[in-house]
Amino acid sequence: MNNPDDLQHILKFLKKNHVLALCATVDGEMWSANCFYVTDEGSMTLYFMTELKTLHGSLMSRSPHIVGTIAPPPKSIALIKGIQYRGEATVLDGEEESRARSQYCKRFPVAIAMKTPVWALRLSHIKMTDNALGFGKKLVWDREETR
Repeated sequence: MNNPDDLQHILKFLKKNHVLALCATVDGEMWSANCFYVTDEGSMTLYFMTELKTLHGSLMSRSPHIVGTIAPPPKSIALIKGIQYRGEATVLDGEEESRARSQYCKRFPVAIAMKTPVWALRLSHIKMTDNALGFGKKLVWDREETR
């Protein structure tokens, strides 16, 4: 069971930051990329934009399971904060795409003119390190699937 205080701490971090690193792989071919993102708290989903013709976009379209990090540069070792995550990335369409694009463009107005596909990264596992809470302190969140 997830700790609600840990989740709130993780969400605060996700909303404060805006660049994720991701790694996609298919049949031994892999690639990483950095993307701007916005957080949808209710669904624990990150929305980002990238073209299908990029190597990471092509790999994600063939195998949506990705891993990555969100880690801003710390001012000192005592202030290290970062997330390692696992999730599933899919290209959005329809109403969901419109909602996500609106949220993304509100945070990054320069994207309004872009026709780039919007992706949803549905997070399934997060491990956050936050040395400000104590050296090496880890917070963990896992998606609890309803069956």
